[in-house]
Amino acid sequence: MNVEKIMNDLEKKHPGEVEYLQAVREVLESIEEVYNQNPQFESAKIIERLIEPDRILTFKIPWVDDKGEVQVNLGYRAQFNNAIGPYKGGLRFHPSVNISILKFLGFEQIFKNSLTTLPMGGSKGGSDFNPKGKSNAEVMRFCQGFMLELYKIIGPETDVPAGDIGVGGREIGFLYGMYRKLARENSGILTGKGLGWGGSLVRPEATGYGVVYFAQEMLKTKNTDFKGKIVAISGFGNVAWGVALKATELGAKVVTISGPDGYIYDKDGISGAKIDYMLELRASNNDIV
Repeated sequence: MNVEKIMNDLEKKHPGEVEYLQAVREVLESIEEVYNQNPQFESAKIIERLIEPDRILTFKIPWVDDKGEVQVNLGYRAQFNNAIGPYKGGLRFHPSVNISILKFLGFEQIFKNSLTTLPMGGSKGGSDFNPKGKSNAEVMRFCQGFMLELYKIIGPETDVPAGDIGVGGREIGFLYGMYRKLARENSGILTGKGLGWGGSLVRPEATGYGVVYFAQEMLKTKNTDFKGKIVAISGFGNVAWGVALKATELGAKVVTISGPDGYIYDKDGISGAKIDYMLELRASNNDIV
């Protein structure tokens, strides 16, 4: 594998896709030595096949706001690789979303999923729609319009989306409700659903707990643990909430959370009712801490 040649060819095909190109380069440079020790990979052109998505769906989503005015957003789904199982990856609703960001996330999702040892492929999707400041009715109408196109290429054994930035339990619920109507079936097509319609009991805590469990294993290599440690957290959503909950349980003192508007420093520690309040902050959908 010649990383520079591959990257030069890729940049010609996808000019300006900075995030995607950077992600590919970082992965290729990290595996180059091992890859080149296995000539069978090169003869099968594994890398060339891996760095390009299987397909990308781009579509428009017209929807009506509460003033009766028609709005139009763009939607995407980048299905990257399903060599070991159905495509799996989140949906992101944020004004910054573009195809380069989704290709970067979808590409890395291949490795993220495969390294769990679960039989899942990699994909990513979303829209430049911003749920911030929108009413529940507006978010519902947008999600229904989004699913009108997305449902054509997803399914329990095909592609299983999840939540991401801007897509929480509310959005997943609206998306799932529309999928059920269109596909005329009840199936595990979206992860992150509420408990009332097939969700997992531990789903809200899972990611944050995972962060702490990983950090705990790293601390063990230094013959220490969380007890008595001061912890600073970036963010204030579900992941940050799970981290704060588990780190506190293990004896740490969490002193910061943050959001787009700034951060909070609490020298006495964020615990108990303060941790619960983090969920209220996230549910407000205002990105204000």
